[in-house]
Amino acid sequence: MAMPFLSSVAPTEGCCGNMPTFDDLDRLSIGEIADLPPTLLLALQDEAAVETARVKRLKDRFEAALAQRYGAATEAERFAQGKTSGTVRIEDAGVMVIADLPKKVTWDQDRLATMATRIREAGDDPTQYLEIAYRVPERRFGAWPDAMRDGFAAARSETTGKPVFRLETRDR
Repeated sequence: MAMPFLSSVAPTEGCCGNMPTFDDLDRLSIGEIADLPPTLLLALQDEAAVETARVKRLKDRFEAALAQRYGAATEAERFAQGKTSGTVRIEDAGVMVIADLPKKVTWDQDRLATMATRIREAGDDPTQYLEIAYRVPERRFGAWPDAMRDGFAAARSETTGKPVFRLETRDR
């Protein structure tokens, strides 16, 4: 059974009528926000999602404009420095432009396992060259027979992340 929550039925004063808007949230304490009626919390959550999407769109447009303006110059600077990735600096009318192109490396896990076996067979320790990690997908672990799970249980620990709350109306 769901526990009822005490909700304030008197709206908190805001800029539009008496109801606070999304823009009012930074002037309210966490406690004041938590005490708002659930329907207003739902409306504010929806407004937050719309604002988040708007800001992401604007940020993406701005970053595309920066790439258009500085992409060729920073790529040329990177080439001049003999780099294929990393950070370069150029100047534009007294403004230092710092452009970072991160390196993304992936390794073929099957080939690494083969190399680890070869190293071990040659009498050397593969951990001197490779970081070896073992993982068990949680879905597989849950599907194992009890005896198998019991054998692995001591090697397993579980933590939780940050809680996420989503509000919906009953008809959603």
